[in-house]
Amino acid sequence: MELKLSFSSDNAPLSVIAAAKVAGISLSIDPTLSPGSPPTLLLPEGLKQGTNELLRYLGGKGTISNFYGMDAFESGQIDKWLEYASVFESGSEFEGACAYVDEYLLQRTLLVGHNLSVADIAIWSGLAGTGQRWESLRKSKKYQNLVRWFNSIFVEYNDALSEVISTFVGKKGLGKPMASKVKGKEQQGSNPDSKNVSGSANEKGNVGNRPTFEVDLPDAEVGKVKLRFAPEPSGYLHIGHSKAGLLNQYFAQRYQGQVVVRFDDTNPAKESNEFVDNILKDIETLGIKYEKVTYTSDYFPKLMEKAEELIREGKAYVDDTPRDQMQKERMDGIESRCRNNSSAENMILWKEMIAGSERGLQCCLRGKLDMQDLNKSLRDPVYYRCNPMPHHRIGSKYKIYPTYDFACPFVDAEEGITHALRSSEYHDRNAQYYRIQEDMGARKVLIYEFSRLNMVYTLLSKRKLLWFVQNGKVDGWDDPRFPTVQGIVRRGLKIEALVQFILEQGASKNLNLMEWDKLWTINKKIIDPVCSRHTAVIEERRVLLTLTNGPEEPFVRIIPRHKKYEGAGEKATTYTKRIWIDHADAESISVDEEVTLMDWGNAIVKEIRKDQDGYVTHLAGVLHLEGSVKTTKLKLTWLPDTSELITLSLVEFDYLISKKKLEEDEDFLDVLNPCTKKETVALGDSNMRNLKRGEILQLERKGYFRCDVPFMRPSRPIVLFAIPDGRQQTVLK
Repeated sequence: MELKLSFSSDNAPLSVIAAAKVAGISLSIDPTLSPGSPPTLLLPEGLKQGTNELLRYLGGKGTISNFYGMDAFESGQIDKWLEYASVFESGSEFEGACAYVDEYLLQRTLLVGHNLSVADIAIWSGLAGTGQRWESLRKSKKYQNLVRWFNSIFVEYNDALSEVISTFVGKKGLGKPMASKVKGKEQQGSNPDSKNVSGSANEKGNVGNRPTFEVDLPDAEVGKVKLRFAPEPSGYLHIGHSKAGLLNQYFAQRYQGQVVVRFDDTNPAKESNEFVDNILKDIETLGIKYEKVTYTSDYFPKLMEKAEELIREGKAYVDDTPRDQMQKERMDGIESRCRNNSSAENMILWKEMIAGSERGLQCCLRGKLDMQDLNKSLRDPVYYRCNPMPHHRIGSKYKIYPTYDFACPFVDAEEGITHALRSSEYHDRNAQYYRIQEDMGARKVLIYEFSRLNMVYTLLSKRKLLWFVQNGKVDGWDDPRFPTVQGIVRRGLKIEALVQFILEQGASKNLNLMEWDKLWTINKKIIDPVCSRHTAVIEERRVLLTLTNGPEEPFVRIIPRHKKYEGAGEKATTYTKRIWIDHADAESISVDEEVTLMDWGNAIVKEIRKDQDGYVTHLAGVLHLEGSVKTTKLKLTWLPDTSELITLSLVEFDYLISKKKLEEDEDFLDVLNPCTKKETVALGDSNMRNLKRGEILQLERKGYFRCDVPFMRPSRPIVLFAIPDGRQQTVLK
């Protein structure tokens, strides 16, 4: 039986919804209660009210045993935690609560007993509901017991909890879906049935009808090409990664081959399941089809065996040289004093590294290549480093992790990859890649280079992007100012435009610094023919125009939302005697000037009133509908003076840095743009109540916008993000 859960739309009972999802209890959602009302469940025996009362009820239902405790004692303990959960809603007490629960979980797996209970769900939801605040703490090392507990629950009940968080926390803008373990993706691959129609609200990529270029892969055979797209799960995909992913797909399609998505998860200090989940989401958005998902960590046992084999063969050695000294010796071509240690000595230290002992933590494993080679990547590169941090997939099983340089050649060969696509910035490491494969006795994989995609005024380093996230300079990895796939889509870019932009460049090996204007120009050509038209008037100093011969009673006409595209539908326009126009337009009008009121006709302004500062405050005029629109200089947008108008927040964005291109020795902190976001309050026509999140529209004479927050209630504005149209934007002030 489905239960009906009612609550206020501004205060969803996250813990109740999460508990029902986890316990397999079906709910119908009704977010229409008045603000401040307690959540209620409609049951056959009547109503139950209040978050804790509902949790107790759900604790006795569903598929989870002892969800409300196995006896009265445990139920009493659970009740105490239910009462405590509200502490997380208090900003001043949040960290103190985290510290308390962290200490409590020091020697416990769950809050009460040995089974998941509604107490766990209540505290978990309290943390998750704070969004970015908890997310920032979760990435730190501050509350390790609390983070372990939180992650273990999310991994175990990922499907249910991810849906709740993405639906309710995301809508509040309090954070993204948290870290979780992707289930089933490894077997499923990407959805072969996902399609997209240009101009629809669906923002996923469409792999059909894309521009192509004729570039050959060396020694490629039709039907035998196997490629891999191997992002590190240390951030979200950005526009540079998109180029790599789309080129892999292009060549796979051309040669009727396959693409494997492999997560290069060799650095637990930077990686998380949140990044894994969102990278998979971005790959789906880009329309990239893949055979399967793999992880470098799947190959850790084999990589350790291969490392030990190289040690025994004298092709690798353990080195305890301090890192700074080692780097200097590599630059100067000086051999380490450990280079000629015996295999037996190296194996002893290798075991210390595996154990993560104090001695082992001083060491790393290096390949014995050529310290005199002019190509410094061949000067005994590091193969393994100690890192006691737990791994996001496999926990604390390992204390050592392979470097990308060591793991990649092996895993490429192991997975049957025929061609490894890499950006030309790694050119000097190609010789190292081939040498490592040779020392391992692995099958040779051919490297194919392409130029890295660089954009003006843009940082693509995940380390630098992370700085903006951690320091609150942006709202998250999907911030519209970010070059991430989620960021630029949220800004209003259609994936079709991104694909066209990237594939028009082809697989050139020339380094390019690309202008954003070109990308946004392509985007405009896609959205303009199909997006609906609406009207807005800037709230500040808006001016009332009274038409003395206007309609005594308001009347409504149904007109197209797009005059040249029937598929955009229709809208209702109200015509009144008093109308609002923008202050800037009012300032440009002269007495007795004839102007055109768009979608109505001409009017002649007869009177202009101004305040003591010289600002126009009121206009009066007469309709002159028989006048020709061809003879007027000003074509004005307007809104009727009615109570049905909608409040809008128009948001413009600028680049995060103020310099087109950073030099290698230049600190990005020195060129931060002081103003990157501007919000303007406006009034909009009543038809905008029906806008959906992600829908693109044009505000007449103001530009293109994407709806980020749709209409919920009159007291909350619709949030519209301005979409660049390819013309150089001015600096925000």
